[in-house]
Amino acid sequence: MQVFPDIQTVLTEKQLLADRSIWQERLESVTSADVERALDREPGHYHPDRLVTLISPAAQAYLEPMAQQAHALTRQRFGKTVSLYAPLYVSNVCSNRCVYCGFNCDSPTERCRLTIDEAMAEAEVIRAEGFTDLLLVSSEDRQHVTIDYLCELARRLRGMFSSLSIEIHQLERHEYQRLFEAGIEGVTLYQETYDPAVYRDYHLAGPKADFARRLRAFDDVGAAGMRQLGLGVLLGLTDWRLETLTLAEHGYALIKRYWRSRVSFSFPRLRPASDVERDRFEHLMSDRELVQMILALRLCFADAGLVLSTRESARFRDHAVRLGITRLSAGSKTNPGGYSQDQTALEQFQIDDSRSPHQVAQMLQSHGLEAVWKDWDAAFIAD
Repeated sequence: MQVFPDIQTVLTEKQLLADRSIWQERLESVTSADVERALDREPGHYHPDRLVTLISPAAQAYLEPMAQQAHALTRQRFGKTVSLYAPLYVSNVCSNRCVYCGFNCDSPTERCRLTIDEAMAEAEVIRAEGFTDLLLVSSEDRQHVTIDYLCELARRLRGMFSSLSIEIHQLERHEYQRLFEAGIEGVTLYQETYDPAVYRDYHLAGPKADFARRLRAFDDVGAAGMRQLGLGVLLGLTDWRLETLTLAEHGYALIKRYWRSRVSFSFPRLRPASDVERDRFEHLMSDRELVQMILALRLCFADAGLVLSTRESARFRDHAVRLGITRLSAGSKTNPGGYSQDQTALEQFQIDDSRSPHQVAQMLQSHGLEAVWKDWDAAFIAD
């Protein structure tokens, strides 16, 4: 059995943690000729040098040919389909002090926890919209959102949804194993930033403040057998190009180790949230830069899922589905009870695309694409 080094060792040896100046220099040295040579090669294969070239400042002038290649590659690998999913928030009680998040434990706003029955009421509204792919989301609320809570909720949801995944606080390997056995088959967990110093600046207290532990999470997720491994960084905390390089290397390592699982990349940009002052963030990302990041990752990872949430505007998402995005949320509520009861509970962030799931499906159809409400069934992994 092949033994892989831990991800922190891999990224440290490649100088992708802490001082990443060597990569900054390489990015700035890329020429137009380098970009043209990269685009002459067959797309869909990862190599750090290729990604450096495609996310470099020099490549900004080549977004149109990159888009054409990304579009063709995505249609070849995924067909004319885009999967739709919905998030269900079960708690906004949080023990973390993350500067960018509306759930920050310092926020004086009244909090909300859903009982299992209340979560099921939310799920019924979501299912009535046509969704069969459900993402359970929670703040770091270990007292309420326990493994027993999640297992029981999964047991009751399995008859309604074909695919269940989670985006919650970090767990241990045996806990992920229990959830997998209960019918949850995917985990999304954002590193937020791969720069340890920046990470400390934005995660002031709570379990999430442990950078090294956070970095180890996907080895526990992958070893537990989860089918979907969803990675991402919070775009706006630091230089997006350096973050993209590290994110890609992390994803590539997971693809080699957990080849039975599918790795996907998400693109969460900073959004307005309760008690969050956007003017303190010096690395906010433009639409053009986000397009470049999406295209570069598609041209390096032919089979990776690329996920875009309702954080982005309707206009941007309409454009992005032609560039390589394969999965969209729709009709999202980012507060517990937002679908069926309290519309004023504390949100994690403000959404930008407020269209209904039906309207998003119509948009996809207008682009010659098919909205896929079901592309997996948890019965394949159930007892």
